[in-house]
Amino acid sequence: MKGVMIQGTASDVGKSLIVTALCRLFALEGKKVTPFKSQNMSNNSYVTMDGKEIGRAQGIQAEAAKTEATVWMNPILLKPRSDMQSEVVLFGKAVETLSGRGYREHFYEKGLKVIEESLQHLQESYDVVVIEGAGSPVEINLTDRELVNMKVAELADVPVILVADIDRGGVFASIVGTLELLDPDERERVKGILINKFRGDVTLFEDGIKWLEEKTGVPVLGVLPYIENHMIDGEDSLSIQSTRGGNGEIDIAVIHLPFISNYSDIEPFYDEDDVSVRFIKTPTQFGRPDAVIIPGTKSTISDLKSLMETGLADTLIDYVKKGGYIVGLCGGYQMLGQEIIDAAGTDTGLVGHRLKGLTIIPGITIFTAEKKTVRFKGHYSPATGLIGKRSIEGYEIHLGVTELLEKENSFLTLEDGSSEGYYGLDGKIIGTYVHHLFHNDEWRNHWLNQIRQNKHLPRRDVVYRQDLKEAKFDELSLKLKKHLDWDGIKEIMAGWEKER
Repeated sequence: MKGVMIQGTASDVGKSLIVTALCRLFALEGKKVTPFKSQNMSNNSYVTMDGKEIGRAQGIQAEAAKTEATVWMNPILLKPRSDMQSEVVLFGKAVETLSGRGYREHFYEKGLKVIEESLQHLQESYDVVVIEGAGSPVEINLTDRELVNMKVAELADVPVILVADIDRGGVFASIVGTLELLDPDERERVKGILINKFRGDVTLFEDGIKWLEEKTGVPVLGVLPYIENHMIDGEDSLSIQSTRGGNGEIDIAVIHLPFISNYSDIEPFYDEDDVSVRFIKTPTQFGRPDAVIIPGTKSTISDLKSLMETGLADTLIDYVKKGGYIVGLCGGYQMLGQEIIDAAGTDTGLVGHRLKGLTIIPGITIFTAEKKTVRFKGHYSPATGLIGKRSIEGYEIHLGVTELLEKENSFLTLEDGSSEGYYGLDGKIIGTYVHHLFHNDEWRNHWLNQIRQNKHLPRRDVVYRQDLKEAKFDELSLKLKKHLDWDGIKEIMAGWEKER
């Protein structure tokens, strides 16, 4: 297989971003390229065109590669449901929930077969595969049964480039320590080093490059700059920044739930110049926002209890009573209702468990055994006053069905004529299962202009984000290319393939 694997000295060193850039660079050269990550642990997911669920990062990398995202690019997705258990999504469909020990002891052999099958499919369909590792390849307590780093490099038989984050400090120790802890055959696969997130004058690091190459015998293939606001969706909660966005004329508070999921729903606001976004966890951080968003969660009832324990539940109820704007997305929508009933025990493990909601929306949610994962397309309902406007597109990933007590206040009408979501108080209260609602540029503009008008700010034109995103893929890849030994990377891949 012709390809390369990007591994890191730790989590959040920039592997996903680098894989994204490499995919676009190969695509710009006319290569049929695909991303691959064997096993992902993230609640930030992506729904493929056939309604399957993969890691968000691989979906974005497929876009950068100018190809359609498929389950072969991320065959195993682990979605944490608690500190001890994760839902296992296999080839895009949830199959079971396991503890960390249960997964390690009972899933390994199945995982190997799944990975081999995926790699075979990608090899037959693409010219180049760019593989992403996870965390560190030298977690000694896990390496004998790992499914995402050196074992995958062995199965794919590709060389490895090791990435280290200089911004967090300790870059020399992290690189040397990682290489020293690898087995000799694993160490032989590492053909290059990338230093990521460098700030300042790179010439001041020339002695560092020389030392690393002399100490390790591995070439440094680039010192990559720290890139702000790159617009590439984050993979996990480590990528969430407490405050992001524009100049803050419009202040949006996002509730940072313990098991927050699909927070890529928020990222389009980062491209609005007059909007700033704050992730908050406590009432003391609440302030006086112009709007509040309660995002999705992998554990609705647990996170609703957390809101009650911290006092944020009372804060939100009071905020709505005073006329505030609030949007609940997926699990956030469920929390806004009158009651949540875990009829099948799929959210808590307790069949029939009930919990009072925030009582902001007149609806009741019942958790069932079946998970819904589909692409969504619909139109505005009569309650919005927006009939005839461009349709809304997104996707749904959720357990549970929400029954509204006021059918006339639905938010959207699906293509089959059924209703979805809640729209109340002229749009000040919205609940919906549709992820990527705010990725619909005209809807986001309409919603923000309502808030602008409420604040006596001038209306603004639509920001078309897809155009920005495509331009950003090109900008990111070409910017990193300036700091990469791009020809050296391609030579490493070609040389490895020839040797094997």
